[in-house]
Amino acid sequence: MNKLIKISTVLVTSLVLFSCTKKSDSTNTIRIGEFGSMTGTEATFGISTHRGIKMVVDEVNAQGGIGGKTLELITYDNGGKAEDTVSVVTRLVSQDKVHALLGEVASSRSLAGAPIAQRSGVPMITPSSTNPKVTEVGDNIFRVCFTDPFQGTVIAKFALDELEAKTAAVLVDKRSDYSVGLADFFKQAFKAKGGKIVDEQSYVGGDIDFKGQLTNMRGKNPDVIILPGYYTEVGLIVKQARDLGIKAPFLGGDGWDSPKLFEIGGPSLVGSYFSNHYSVEDPDPMVKDFIKRYQALYNNEVPDGLAAMGYDAGLVLVDALKRAQDPTNRKQIRDALAATKNFRGVTGVITIDDRRDASKPAVMLKIAEAGALKFVKRVDP
Repeated sequence: MNKLIKISTVLVTSLVLFSCTKKSDSTNTIRIGEFGSMTGTEATFGISTHRGIKMVVDEVNAQGGIGGKTLELITYDNGGKAEDTVSVVTRLVSQDKVHALLGEVASSRSLAGAPIAQRSGVPMITPSSTNPKVTEVGDNIFRVCFTDPFQGTVIAKFALDELEAKTAAVLVDKRSDYSVGLADFFKQAFKAKGGKIVDEQSYVGGDIDFKGQLTNMRGKNPDVIILPGYYTEVGLIVKQARDLGIKAPFLGGDGWDSPKLFEIGGPSLVGSYFSNHYSVEDPDPMVKDFIKRYQALYNNEVPDGLAAMGYDAGLVLVDALKRAQDPTNRKQIRDALAATKNFRGVTGVITIDDRRDASKPAVMLKIAEAGALKFVKRVDP
């Protein structure tokens, strides 16, 4: 039996290993399926996203639900694996008969689940998968985050304009759709503005020794090193680079965003930069209120970008449910999502375009002492 974690906000309040909970009355509930990496090497992605989504569900239910119906959140753990994603998404749409899906964070796992949602006619929102191929799967697939063409351009422009870089080296996870895509878009934008790529190296997620690739890069003496990976490897790579005497700043994308990043990489990360969905230093009252409520629920922990994106994904879905004449009709939910315009979320104003992508800003963050993330600048589309 696949390893599953189910959370039903109507019926249970804690994680259980198997789906053995009695079903709620289907006539009085709107079933929302969530799939994510609650365990595995990238577990902070799934946990943070789930916390944000659950906040929305609990808040809506506390206010009486939608149209007299209660939201029921059914969450399964895919263990960070694409093959388990297929199993849990199939279960959500076929057995649990959810009305909408939220997930995943990693683009590779969203690409594993999206075809099932598309064939089943279930609208799916990924909170933070940035690879363009995700929404290209079909007209039932949406995202509330920016895409890698935009993110790659933001990083390239920052390297050129703010860091005055003329040359860059790229280190990419060759098995990650996210990493490969973001690297490609960075290279296109960097070269188009006169920058030069002096070296390209690769690794595979799960690797722990990167000295060979980094030694090659050291010989090319790049002004910056682009590392579009996940926090699990990023911390190790930067630490090993500093041990080899490499002083060039590292730049990455939103896959860096995790409380675990600094635990892995430590002080070696200070002075590195990454693009992200929001900044905790944003003075916007909506952002401050979200952080305050999140900390009250989760032991004073500061919400990362994945938590904020999970919250916004939940908000966008709830807004669509309210606008649908029948909030349990999958087609009506899909159409309402497609009509989302100028929706105010924690991470910015969200408009869903004709590709079902979100037009919204990004921020550049700098890693400071003790792992503090300092806001550098906001970049609008």
